[in-house]
Amino acid sequence: MDQSYTYFDRDLSWLSFNYRVLQEAKDPSVPLYERINFLSIYSSNLDEFFRVRVATLRTSLKIGKEAFSSDPNLKPEELLQKILETVTAQQNEFGQIITQDILPSLRENNIVLYYGQDPDEKHHHAIRSYFRSKVLTYLQPLILSEKSRKSFLENRALYFLIGLKRKNEENPPIQYAILNIPSDHLPRFYELPSQDGIHYYIFLDDVIRNNLGLIFPGYDIHGCYSIKLNRDAELHIENEHDGDLINKIKKQLQTRDIGVPSRFLYDFNMTDEVLDFLLKELELDQADVVPGGRYHNLNNLNKLPNPHKPKLKDRPLPSISHDVLDQNESLFEAIAEKDYMLHFPYHSYDYVLRFFNEAAIDPYVSEIKLTVYRVAADSFIANALISAVRNGKKVTVFVEVKARFDEQNNLKWAEAMEKEGVKIIFSIPGLKVHAKVALVIRKTPEKRQELAFLGTGNFNEGTAKIYADHGLFTANLELTEELNHLFKYLNKRKEMPPLKHLLISQFNILPRFIELIDDQIRRAKEGKTARMIIKINNLEDKGMIDKLYEAAGAGVEIDLIVRGISCLRPGLYPNIRVRRIVDRFLEHARAFVFFDEQDFQLYMGSADWMKRNLHHRIEVIFPVLDAQLKSEIMHMLQLQLNDNTKAVLLDGEQNNIAVAAEAGASAIRCQEDFYQWVKDRMDEVRTIVEE
Repeated sequence: MDQSYTYFDRDLSWLSFNYRVLQEAKDPSVPLYERINFLSIYSSNLDEFFRVRVATLRTSLKIGKEAFSSDPNLKPEELLQKILETVTAQQNEFGQIITQDILPSLRENNIVLYYGQDPDEKHHHAIRSYFRSKVLTYLQPLILSEKSRKSFLENRALYFLIGLKRKNEENPPIQYAILNIPSDHLPRFYELPSQDGIHYYIFLDDVIRNNLGLIFPGYDIHGCYSIKLNRDAELHIENEHDGDLINKIKKQLQTRDIGVPSRFLYDFNMTDEVLDFLLKELELDQADVVPGGRYHNLNNLNKLPNPHKPKLKDRPLPSISHDVLDQNESLFEAIAEKDYMLHFPYHSYDYVLRFFNEAAIDPYVSEIKLTVYRVAADSFIANALISAVRNGKKVTVFVEVKARFDEQNNLKWAEAMEKEGVKIIFSIPGLKVHAKVALVIRKTPEKRQELAFLGTGNFNEGTAKIYADHGLFTANLELTEELNHLFKYLNKRKEMPPLKHLLISQFNILPRFIELIDDQIRRAKEGKTARMIIKINNLEDKGMIDKLYEAAGAGVEIDLIVRGISCLRPGLYPNIRVRRIVDRFLEHARAFVFFDEQDFQLYMGSADWMKRNLHHRIEVIFPVLDAQLKSEIMHMLQLQLNDNTKAVLLDGEQNNIAVAAEAGASAIRCQEDFYQWVKDRMDEVRTIVEE
């Protein structure tokens, strides 16, 4: 095997994933407003990519760091060039999808979005009126000159650069002005009066374009170009171990939006002369500059009104009730009897909320412990924990305040809970806690119970509606005892005893995964059943990739379902297959299946196979022991492996290759099919309960 070709670059792999999102926007079988939403997701993803990954790559270039790419053949400057070339090609396709597919399809549905063209005269009065009464309130024009204050572009904000010449002067020099587009205060799209059943919308940008004369009286307009600057969004904390880490994070958050530039987007119609002026004015390097279209921040496309709701959207999939849990007066008594697995967003997330709500008021509950990585902005769970403290419970919450882009929200809730008496444990220096676990201690006159929730997703009721995750309710003492050890470690850094059941990074996750794979290698060499199914969000750790190559070389059949980054190169071994699924829900769960002749071992949890997850975080992977629950997850995984509608196979260059349905085969769309399967099972359970 050519060792130099062993690994694919992680950033180029991520761009392959984001292109898969763009493919959904291009697919005519996807409802129109879902296609528009995929354009929004693609744009939002790309924005974050430049704020984090490209910014980090540029920093690496400046300090001369060589080993940045997971592909040893790529030097940092070559990788950056490849990234920019790939993004440019994708964005060109993005523009074509809008102009050639989306806008005509909107018109077919009697919806007109003015996109780069002048609005009809019949709408001029409405546009002028809206501009004068609402938009003008938020505008801050700045004419640039040597005497003016230095211009500063806020992170991710929208602006115009406008060329101006004074009226009534002979050969006046051109001046430039920067004008904000206040999309953080006003809707990006303004609805104009409909006519003859046709609905009209216009960008806020174009409302302003059509009224520049009112902003700059006494000037003729000589060009108007949209611009936008992304800034480095990483929190650069030099030493997490010395001093007050929380205060360091707070100070860094205050400077995030004034970080160094990572991408300057400009209208590709801008002349070289104007661009050169801007680079000098804004003190930007040529490497910061990326040509774009007439409109930026198209992540706002998901805000385009749909006058035909619910038409032009996916059919609704109402969350499914779990009748057995509903029939029990006490959720805790139900969990004490047997394990339950919930599948989100197919099942209602209300049962997780109920878990914490019951804990807050149950007189037998003495203690609640949990880890928080990303909490909802208006969190019912955090409020339940506050109620629990007021009701006399001891509540301990480990809050990870280094969760990127959620630092501020996590700090807000941590401080609110701490004020009410919740014991808050903040971030561990040099280590992120990414586990999604909770433990409730309940003491009745007859017994002491430990009841746990172990999940693959965050304690966030908002994202639970769109992230495909799973959560296990259990009172299994073998699991809850080890979970208790974890909380003691997080609380007082007590030494972790040997773990037999949970896989926890920093302690046993790597040796246990290697042991499980080695067992499959041994089985293959003995001519026995040897097969693995690994479902994760990202696969980047070279040690685990090498172990998969070793297993494949021994004859182990390996199916990988990797939503995002995959640095493993398919094609080196025919018995490694890598699938990617992009559909209406974000595939977020992690599942690990290891087969023998009669049965299989199933593990689930929070950890991807990335260096950061396996080496620099606290992650929890838990075994699923109940036979019925194992069969449910296996059914889901088989649907995903057989999906011939939304699944693609990755080739050696990370191309998304559509899975071709066999002749006469039924269409399989794993998310909708699994939803129906869960619904049918719950209907069966409901019938049994009623009988």
